[in-house]
Order: sequence, then structure tokens, then C-alpha cells
Amino acid sequence: FCLPLVLASLPTMATGEEITPALQDSWGDFWLFRFFVNAAGYASIVVPGFLLIQYFKRRNYLETGRGICFPVIKSCVFGSEVKSVHQEDGSLPPRVEPTESSTARQVFKLLFCAAGLQASYLTWGVLQERVMTRTYGATETDLGEKFKDSQFLVFMNRILAFTVAGLYCALTKQPRHGAPMYKYSFASLSNILSSWCQYEALKYISFPTQVLAKASKVIPVMMMGKLVSRKSYEYWEYLTAALISVGVSMFLLSSAPNRHVSTVTTFSGVILLAGYIIFDSFTSNWQDALFTYKMSPVQMMFGVNVFSCLFTVGSLLEQGALLESVRFMARHSEFTAHAVLLSVCSACGQLFIFYTINQFGAAVFTIIMTLRQAFAILLSCLIYGHTVTVVGGLGIAVVFMALFLRVYARSRMKKRSKKIPPGETPVQKV
Repeated sequence: FCLPLVLASLPTMATGEEITPALQDSWGDFWLFRFFVNAAGYASIVVPGFLLIQYFKRRNYLETGRGICFPVIKSCVFGSEVKSVHQEDGSLPPRVEPTESSTARQVFKLLFCAAGLQASYLTWGVLQERVMTRTYGATETDLGEKFKDSQFLVFMNRILAFTVAGLYCALTKQPRHGAPMYKYSFASLSNILSSWCQYEALKYISFPTQVLAKASKVIPVMMMGKLVSRKSYEYWEYLTAALISVGVSMFLLSSAPNRHVSTVTTFSGVILLAGYIIFDSFTSNWQDALFTYKMSPVQMMFGVNVFSCLFTVGSLLEQGALLESVRFMARHSEFTAHAVLLSVCSACGQLFIFYTINQFGAAVFTIIMTLRQAFAILLSCLIYGHTVTVVGGLGIAVVFMALFLRVYARSRMKKRSKKIPPGETPVQKV
């Protein structure tokens, strides 16, 4: 009963927004309609899976089951139920300290990690904006066409990440897996939806706005941490969260004369950004809870992407969108190159994340990625001509100042926590 009412309200919700003609071709291209269609596709897989899990649990299959399918069902539904002590950094393995490594070698490793992260994610950001906001096949007589199916891009990213993680797990020694496989589906579903919102939002807002929204996601992460994991936070975490809110508000509320249409923050863009932040906050907290099982980050990457590929390919096949996207790739070789490179950057970036944190810790990684966000805004403004006012520039400065202050305060708190007596427990942090 609710779906027809929501669809009937779409014209009202879209009123007053500056939507490009490509987005006005049909209701099928409107983001809210696509969201419900995608959700219905995921539900067609989730609901039968949920019923099967409940059936096996009620039947007490772990004790009564036999046959060839028993190991598979046991791994998917029950797991080995072997948990490990939660590590200090939550979802991250202990950092490997170099034993007899020269300073020059460590500097080279740091430069390699920084260059890899910057190259992967800056290229990924530029391509993301190119694919979602520009046309392909434009000529003097033809305006070209835009690629509209964000879910296909999510599928491309996940299938390559699944392949890379699978090969890594097969070629290297990994801990014995203990988590029930179905638990990855929760993080996978929220991860798919957050990525979809991220791609879809670029149809309505500028890339710099999206980057600042990502920088401000520490606020909903803290809120979700309180709700999901019952975590407590220090006063400086609330202070930096407030500064980030102020900086983002300054940027969003600033107005520039003769601003390009693509940089106008519309109502749809705000909703999609909020969806991205909420889904992404749930993903990180759920993954943090899953790491109580003995697993490596690459095993987590593999498990989440298995379900991501299943959900996205199932939904694309049900809608008939997979063949349509493949035809678009066949018509436009430039889009094919962009989509493949987008997936390669995403998969390589995840591996660089694991390696950087393993070698240098989370603080160094956070600094590198914060600088990457600043470079991404600058690069987007240079390539795609986005304008930023003085007030907006000050807002960006406040956001990144708060992020660096957060890194500094966290490192100081970690040093102080090492001196806490054995009987006391330090406050958990995001």
C-alpha cells in the first residue's frame, strides 16, 4: 500500500530541483524509483535466504544434518563459532613492527603507500565524476548519452574486489575462518546501498560537496557506535565532530554567483548523501562487530564481496539491466575503459589500505586519506570547473583542521592509554 503512495508523491518531491534533461526522460530514471526497484531485487534473495536460515536453525541441523551439503550449510549458517579477543584497533590486525629496517627503507615504504593510496583514490574520484556526470559518444550532431545505472558500476567494483581478495586468500596463509557466512550479508547489503547512493548523488550535487559529506561521516559513525556497539567517546571526539559540522554547514550554505548547474545542491542530493552516510556508518560498525571472530581484513573483504556480487547480479538480471549496461559498454569503448579502471582503482585501493595500516598504523593512514580528500576537491575544481566561495573555502579548512586535530588527539590518547593500570579499561573510540 505504501509503494503507490510514494510513487505518487514523486512529482511533488522533485519540484523545485534543477534536474538535467537526461534525468527527466522517464520516472524509471528517477533515483527513488530505482532505489525501490533495487531493494525489491535484493529482497528476492534476502527473504528466501532468511527463511532457509531459520529452517536450519529450528531443525537443529548442526546436530542432525548429514550428507554432502552439510559442510557448506554449516559454514554458511552456523560457522565454527570460534571467536578471538577484540583487538585494540577493532577491525585491524596488529601492526608489524620492523626489526632491522633502515630509515631509508621505511621512508620508501611510506612514500610507496602514500603514492599508491593517492593514485588509486584520486583516479577513482575523477573517473567517478566523469562517468556519472558527462555524456559518451557526443559529436557535432549528437549530444551523446549518459550512463544511468549506478548499480552496474557497484557490481563492476565488487566483482573485481571479490576476485582480488579470493586470489590473495588462496595464495597467502590466513586464519581459520569461524564466522557464519550469512553474517557478511548485512555489511554487504549496507555497503551496496551506500555505494549506490554515492554514485547516484553525483547526478544532483558536486563532487566537492560529496567529499565533505564523507569527511563528516564521523558524526553518524559515533551515533551508530552508541546504538550498535554501546561505545563511549571522549570530549575531544565530540568537539571535532562539532567543528566538522560547522565547516560542512559553512560550505553548503555558501553561495557563489554564476554557479554551474551541476554544483547546485538539490534536495535529492542531500537525501542520497544522508543515505550514503547512514549505510556506510552501519557497515563499519557491523564489520567491527564481525572482527570478534578470528579473521583477517582480506577475509572480510572476500566475504562481503561474495554477497555483494550475488545481490547486484541478481538484481541486475531481474531488471534486465545487465544486458543493457553491457550493450552500453559495447557502444562506447571509452566508458568500458573508465568502468574497468574504476574497478581496478577501487580494488587496489583496498589492498593499499590494508598494507599501509599494517606497516604504519591507523594514524598515518588517516593523515594520508585526509590529504587525499583535500587533493580530490582541488583536482575536481580544476578539471570540472567547480567554484568555491571564500566562505566555502573557510568551511573546507575548518573540516580538515578538525580531522587533523582528531588524528593528533587520538594518538595522544593511545600513548596515555598504554600507561593505564592493568585493572582499568580505556574508553573505546571510533
